[in-house]
Amino acid sequence: MTTEFDLGALLAERGAERYELHAKHLNPQLPRMLRTIGFDRVYERAEGAHFYDADGNDHLDMLAGFGVMGLGRHHPVVRKALHDVLDLGLADLTRFDCQPLPGLLAERLLAHSPHLDRVFFGNSGTEAVETALKFARYATGRPRVLYCDHAFHGLTTGALSVNGENGFRDGFAPLLPDTAVPLGDLDALARELRKGDVAALIVEPIQGKGVHEAPPGYLRAAQDLLHRHKALLIADEVQTGLGRTGDFWAYQHEDGVEPDLVCVAKALSGGYVPVSATLGKEWIFKKVYSSMDRVLVHSASFGSNAQAMACGLAVLSVMENEQIVAGVRATGELLKSRLSALIDGYELLADVRGRGLMIGIEFGRPSSLKLRGRWTMLQAARKGLFAQMVVVPLLQRHHILTQVSGDHLEVIKLIPPLIIDEADVDRFVKAFTAVMDDAHQGGGLVWDFGKTLIKQAVAHRT
Repeated sequence: MTTEFDLGALLAERGAERYELHAKHLNPQLPRMLRTIGFDRVYERAEGAHFYDADGNDHLDMLAGFGVMGLGRHHPVVRKALHDVLDLGLADLTRFDCQPLPGLLAERLLAHSPHLDRVFFGNSGTEAVETALKFARYATGRPRVLYCDHAFHGLTTGALSVNGENGFRDGFAPLLPDTAVPLGDLDALARELRKGDVAALIVEPIQGKGVHEAPPGYLRAAQDLLHRHKALLIADEVQTGLGRTGDFWAYQHEDGVEPDLVCVAKALSGGYVPVSATLGKEWIFKKVYSSMDRVLVHSASFGSNAQAMACGLAVLSVMENEQIVAGVRATGELLKSRLSALIDGYELLADVRGRGLMIGIEFGRPSSLKLRGRWTMLQAARKGLFAQMVVVPLLQRHHILTQVSGDHLEVIKLIPPLIIDEADVDRFVKAFTAVMDDAHQGGGLVWDFGKTLIKQAVAHRT
């Protein structure tokens, strides 16, 4: 018996209720927040680095679904792979056989990390981090994991234990044994290692929050220090991996860095089927899976499913065939250089930093009396409001989607699809310049929206 289900008809009938359905059945604060900042739009379709609203307006995506859409939306090669794997009707997830696709994807990933030997496949970045934490603690026999201030590694309990933002941690204690150390501070790392109970240091080569890069030489020196104390280096490449920073892995920017465990997710999915991978050294995996009795000591119900593996293989094929990493390096340098050239012209623009297509734009206290007064007023209401004041007109006036790089930060983070081109760079820089002109003239949408945000911040506190 065949039961009919028409997804298109369902969306045609109920799609207009999207915000009401979310408010009633899901997180009620999301639609409230979107309406407050004017982001409650209806997007109908997407292609590449662009998506289109109900009125047909073309929007430039400089967010990439928080980095998931590395190849943009609906890449034809990834779409075909997904169709192919569905049409094959494979005997997937039997749990008592060895399908070829996981082995093939592991082989392709490991080819980019020749010092690593084995892979565990999961479903999300936080799950990749959970795997790395478990493996590091078991392999070393030690309980404590170090992380860096301002780090973000996920929101499940283990990953939350190494999250450097108290706003995410508050109310969820007790967590795993952990200690924060400043990014780049080798003396602080050494002090903790001397206590003899550290399993690993987990670090983002470039932190997503604030877009702060590990200082030159830090990763190699930290690795050597960890190994002298029989502890491990975990590289969280969930956002920075797969070409985002102009190298396949961000840690490869520094010679001699060979992490013991590497976490990746997001872009590996091709934007379709959630997938994550934790890559590691042979001895670590052999210690965790030390006997047939421990064959399922760590597993995931949907890990290594055929659809996810097919998407991952297609993504890596596109990256190699279309020379994505080289393109990111060139386009990222163009975008960063054009934005950096604006710093001297705008007193509110403090810094432009990052690598490849992971770029942070930081705003700071202006020098002129008129702008300084407005800046001080915003800071008193809530730090981070000015960055949000730039994000909003970029979308409302210029149809460009961006994000603030973290709560209470005056930083916008750009993580567009890796396939953006020179025309997209030109469009963004022109729009950003127009918004900055508006802000420095002291009127228009930027400061008008600032008043709305201040009211919201005050209401939130009361």
